[in-house]
Amino acid sequence: MKTFLLLLLVLLELGEAPGALHRVLLSRRESLRKKLRAQGQLTELWKSQNLDLDQCSTIQSANEPLINYLDMEYFGTISIGSPPQNFTVIFDTGSSNLWVPSVYCTSPACKTHPVFHPSQSSTYSEVGNPFSIQYGTGSLTGIIGADQVSVEGLTVVGQQFGESVREPGNTFVHAEFDGILGLGYPSLAAGGVTPVFDNMMAQNLVALPMFSVYMSSNPDGPGGELTFGGYDPSHFSGNLNWVPVTKQAYWQIALEGIQVGDSMMFCSEGCQAIVDTGTSLITGPPRKIKQLQEALGAVYMDEGDFVDGMQVCSTGFQGLDIQPPAGPLWILGDVFIRQFYSVFDRGNNRVGLAPAVP
Repeated sequence: MKTFLLLLLVLLELGEAPGALHRVLLSRRESLRKKLRAQGQLTELWKSQNLDLDQCSTIQSANEPLINYLDMEYFGTISIGSPPQNFTVIFDTGSSNLWVPSVYCTSPACKTHPVFHPSQSSTYSEVGNPFSIQYGTGSLTGIIGADQVSVEGLTVVGQQFGESVREPGNTFVHAEFDGILGLGYPSLAAGGVTPVFDNMMAQNLVALPMFSVYMSSNPDGPGGELTFGGYDPSHFSGNLNWVPVTKQAYWQIALEGIQVGDSMMFCSEGCQAIVDTGTSLITGPPRKIKQLQEALGAVYMDEGDFVDGMQVCSTGFQGLDIQPPAGPLWILGDVFIRQFYSVFDRGNNRVGLAPAVP
């Protein structure tokens, strides 16, 4: 008995218990930005949406910047209802709602993606409350329903989710994903809906109140892995560095500084950042990002330009001015998470980071 208890304690210390880890394989696909650029359509998208980097550089606390999803490359599969209806989603720590397109949606985007049919699910129940999420090009609107949601062997019963009936602009038309599954705190959820992971914890589906994200930097291998109920030490080297969550909405932490080479350039007196799987790049206040780009020797290139016979390396930084009361904030997106295995611990309200194994 003592030996068993000791083994169990060791497993818990490692972040896993027998049979406790539920792994969602993430597929990696070409980003929307790359796809549209290759087709020569990216500039037209900016014009049709009245978007450019300056116009998208300021958001309010309740908004989701639609521009973030242009560079998303990591997706997973979930199912809703009985029998299951499958959807490809972004697992997004920067939001808290689950939504997928509804069969009643009339937007162009819904014609290019699977849609949810409530009448075809025996476990569906109508809630009927409206929901709205503000994006840069307009509001994504719909109604809230409830059904069972399955994520790689974990089935949440009675999960409320958004059935979108209007999706703004043309960006979602070209997107590789059908919907979004938010993994942020409940305070971010539109319509007062309980997030999926909170229901996983409440329904005792996970042994430990945490999940972890590994995003592979190998373009020829699997995209990565989202793990519910613990973390996998084989995906990182050394020990996890635990950082307290400073505000329970986004997964927000404090930065002690941002260094380029040997020089401390920003946040010498500390600043706030969020670890966000739903943002592809590292974003910060536009003026500071401009200084950072200059320090790296980066040169601005218009999205419509073509450079013949040259290999172009794009930086992983983007200016985004998040206004108070939520901001100012830096966002540590996928280019950061590819380098650092990330553990999101709801039980202790902290984020664990360690160098990811390639």
